Amino acid sequence: MDTRVQQICESVGSVIVGKDAVIRRVLMAVLSEGHILLEDVPGTGKTTLAMAFARVLGLDSRRVQFNPDTLPSDITGFSVYDHVTGQLVYQEGAVMTHLLLADEINRTSSKTQAALLEAMQEGHVTVDGVTHPLPVPFLVIATQNPAGSVGTQLLPNAQLDRFLVRLAMGYPERESQISIMKDRHTEDPLNRCTAVISRGEFLDMAETVRQIFVSDRIYAYVTDLIEATRLHPLVDLGVSPRGGLALCRMAKAAAFVNGRDFVIPEDVREVFSDVCAHRLILSPQARLHDQDAGSILAGILKAVSDHEVENLYL
Repeated sequence: MDTRVQQICESVGSVIVGKDAVIRRVLMAVLSEGHILLEDVPGTGKTTLAMAFARVLGLDSRRVQFNPDTLPSDITGFSVYDHVTGQLVYQEGAVMTHLLLADEINRTSSKTQAALLEAMQEGHVTVDGVTHPLPVPFLVIATQNPAGSVGTQLLPNAQLDRFLVRLAMGYPERESQISIMKDRHTEDPLNRCTAVISRGEFLDMAETVRQIFVSDRIYAYVTDLIEATRLHPLVDLGVSPRGGLALCRMAKAAAFVNGRDFVIPEDVREVFSDVCAHRLILSPQARLHDQDAGSILAGILKAVSDHEVENLYL
C-alpha cells in the first residue's frame, strides 16, 4: 500500500471512528476524481467525514448548507455591473473551489440542484454567456437525508447518475460509540486534522490511478456485469454506459489503494454495489419479491463471477 494512502486513512480514521471501509471508499472515489453522495440519517458523521477529507487532502474547500432559499446563483456565481468600467464583473459562486461540501442537497429546490449537478458534469459554469472553468480538481461530496425526512425531495435518477458512488455511514458499533463520546468530551477531533498531502501530490496520485492497467478480460467482466443489470427481470432500467465507465474508474482506484498497478476481479467486486446501486430503477415487482438494489446486485455479482472467474486474472 502507498504510504500516502495509509497516512490519509489513518488521519481521517482518527476523526471518523470505526468506519474504515467507508473511508477507503471515499478515498477511492476522490482519487478517481469522482463525486460522492453520502446518504444516511442525521447525526452519523456525514458532514464530519467530508470536512476531514477536505483538510487531509490539502485542498481548498467550501461548504454550502442547502435549504429551500438557496439559489442557483449561490452555486454558479453571478454578474454585477461595474459602473467604473461599464462592464459586468463575475462574482464567484460556491463551485469555485477544489472540494465542495454540499450539505443536505435534497433540501433545496430542483433548480438549484440542477445548477450544481450541471457544473459537476461539465467542469465549468456559464454566467451571462461567459464560460468560467472550475478549478482542478473539482470534487463534490454531497450529503442527503433519507427521502422520508421532512422537507426533503428525491434527486432525479438522471442527476443521481452524476455521482460516482453513493455511500452510507451507518451507526457506529458499541465500542466506537463509546470512543466517540469520550473523544468529543473535551475537543473537536477535526481541530487536530491537518493536511497529509499537498494538492500537487493529490494530482500525482490521481494521475497514477488513471494509468492503472486494465486487461481486456477485466473490461469484458465489467461489461457482463453491466449487461446483467439491464437484463434482470426485476430491474426496469439498468446501469448506463456512464455507470460502466464509473465502475472501471473505481476499480482502478481500488487496485491502487490495494497496492497494485493492475486491476483484478476482486477490485471490481469490491466497488460494484457502491457504483451501481443508485443507478438502478427497480420494477414494482421487486418490492413484492422483497428485493432492493443491493440484494439484486449481490445476486448478479455471484452469478457473473461464477463464470470462469479464474481466467480473468492477468
